[in-house]
Amino acid sequence: MMDGFCAVVTGAASGLGAATASLLAEGGARIVVNYSTSRNEAEATSEACRKAGAAEVVVVQGDVSRDEDCKKIVAAAAPWGRLELLVNNAGTTKYVPRHDLDGLSADDFQRIYAVNTIGPYQMIRAARSLLQAGADASGRPTAVVNVSSVAGINGDGSSIAYSASKGALNAMTLSLARALAPSIRINTVCPGYIDTSWFTKLRGEPGARQVRDSVAARVPLKVVSSAEDIAQLVCFLASPASSNMTGECVRIDAGMHLIL
Repeated sequence: MMDGFCAVVTGAASGLGAATASLLAEGGARIVVNYSTSRNEAEATSEACRKAGAAEVVVVQGDVSRDEDCKKIVAAAAPWGRLELLVNNAGTTKYVPRHDLDGLSADDFQRIYAVNTIGPYQMIRAARSLLQAGADASGRPTAVVNVSSVAGINGDGSSIAYSASKGALNAMTLSLARALAPSIRINTVCPGYIDTSWFTKLRGEPGARQVRDSVAARVPLKVVSSAEDIAQLVCFLASPASSNMTGECVRIDAGMHLIL
């Protein structure tokens, strides 16, 4: 269904980005694996993609908050002459317990917005011509998938700045879906809790296990989502199977939003 796609995945060193790149690789995709600071993890993702069947993998360092870096990331795909997919997965946050207003500075807000909201905008702008070329070559729209969060819907999450940045990303998805149709589709995934190493780094293994067990006990489906679970949705929104979808923000939280 996605054989031979040319794709850029930002923040692909670990977690959801790495899982998405690996899933794309199974279809023989050409993939630009972007990372900001974790080169060793990015190289591990690259190797996993090659083993999974990727036609080609290029690893590129770049901070999406910097417009010149966004152009550099996309330039790595230029030899392919087109893109079918851009996954805006790179993100950052600052954990502030109980959303304490004194826990965030103006610099914190600006940094979080620069990566989570401005970064996707700059990446889409940089990739637009290659995405257009992909649409022209195939005769069907190419895809952008933004990675947001349920925090952008319900105002909860690791910090107020994070929730606000993801809410802005959701709204921007609607604006850009209008602006870039009919050649480029733009949709957003809004995951709830994802069982990744982020919680272990933040709270240690016992704390991460406590969060995991608490989520599984509370959500209606009684499961915790893995990065691979969310990657399946990302790839669906990237594929021709969702060719009539654009401007959607799709929540995937094992039913957490149903809890009263």
